[in-house]
Amino acid sequence: MNTMSPNRENHKMHRAVRLRQRRVERGRREGERTIWQNLSMVGALGWLIVTPTLLGVLLGRWLDRTFASGIFFSGALIFLGVSLGCYLAWQRVKKE
Repeated sequence: MNTMSPNRENHKMHRAVRLRQRRVERGRREGERTIWQNLSMVGALGWLIVTPTLLGVLLGRWLDRTFASGIFFSGALIFLGVSLGCYLAWQRVKKE
């Protein structure tokens, strides 16, 4: 069962159509991205995910050694780092 009103659905659809039209117009105006721009975007996205993950590993291992807690902090902080990295990458792609 859909709980959204028809007006709200229409508003969301119109907003999506306007966004798509702006992207098409920008694509016509600026042209396609080069292979190097695409590769640099992939590299940037990779680092956006890897960096918080590695920081989570390092901090988690340090906390686990300090408190002799097995892998409790490592597991939680790796998950948190990957989640943060994916969120940051998603925001970056959304901005493009």
